Amino acid sequence: MNGESRIIRDQEETVDPERTRPDAVTPATAMAEEDVAAPEDSAATSTDEKAALAEKGEGSAGEPSALKKADEAFVEERRREALVATPDSGGQEMTFTEHLEELRTRLTRCLIAAFLGLLACYGFSEQLFMMLMEPLIQQLAPSGGSLIYTGLPEAFFTHLKVAAIAGLFLVSPYVFYQLWMFIAPGLYEGERKWIIPIALCSALCFVTGAFFGYYIVFPFGFQFFLGYATEFIKPMPSVKEYFSFATSMLFAFGFIFELPLFMLFLSTLGVVTHKTLRKYRKYAILGNFVVAAVLTPPDVVSQLLMAGPLCLLYEIGVLVSMAFGKKPKPAETEDGPENGARQSR
Repeated sequence: MNGESRIIRDQEETVDPERTRPDAVTPATAMAEEDVAAPEDSAATSTDEKAALAEKGEGSAGEPSALKKADEAFVEERRREALVATPDSGGQEMTFTEHLEELRTRLTRCLIAAFLGLLACYGFSEQLFMMLMEPLIQQLAPSGGSLIYTGLPEAFFTHLKVAAIAGLFLVSPYVFYQLWMFIAPGLYEGERKWIIPIALCSALCFVTGAFFGYYIVFPFGFQFFLGYATEFIKPMPSVKEYFSFATSMLFAFGFIFELPLFMLFLSTLGVVTHKTLRKYRKYAILGNFVVAAVLTPPDVVSQLLMAGPLCLLYEIGVLVSMAFGKKPKPAETEDGPENGARQSR
């Protein structure tokens, strides 16, 4: 028995020479090696695919790069639409220096037009001077007052300034056209076609505001100021002071009458809506009184005579924005696109 057990133990401890060779590959070893090589092969394959996709410019999955290209194409298209197709720029994108050069050209043309207007109106300077002085002369006539001038050349330069102001009003459509053409680079092609109508409306509003100040504000204002005259206080305004006061008031009322047109311009671009303008009405009223206090003399009557029309012009601007402003899309409501889509469904 001991001999037989020794023989069996020797047979079990005998090692197969095929299994002891270094280069021997058993089925289990082959399967393990395949499992290890598979990730390496897949990594190599994925690396090759990534390199091929990178050469094509599509990224790993193709979608991110495609979306990026689409966004870049959209931005480029919008940028091309915003370029100015004018003879000065040649339809090319303008640099900062070119914008300054454009501004210098527009201002030079405005100055030339104003000078031509001065030459055209200088022949009527006497009639224009008397027309400008008439509101005050009518208030001074009952008391026998009159205007004076203290410097020898004062009357001559006043006539010259009156002709210059009248000439500026005469060429105001061309001046506003040049100013709007300077703003045109920031507009799209469909918006630039309204430059000429907007320039004409700007000139019309400016002249209307000046006439409002001349025929409505001047009589009430002068009557109020001259009401403080007594037997010992005689009003003797100088021509220079009256001209400075009158022209500042005319320009102030001319510019504030541009408010509805300015609001229409912003609403057409989609910057503001009539709902936004109504929402901030109380702040606009406060701003109107602040502007009136800055532009008018330091008295309550002048401020009220300007702040009242400003508030009325603001309401007109709200109505104009409601009628002609940019209409929001049905899906774009104040609660957001998702709520708008939900309401449309």
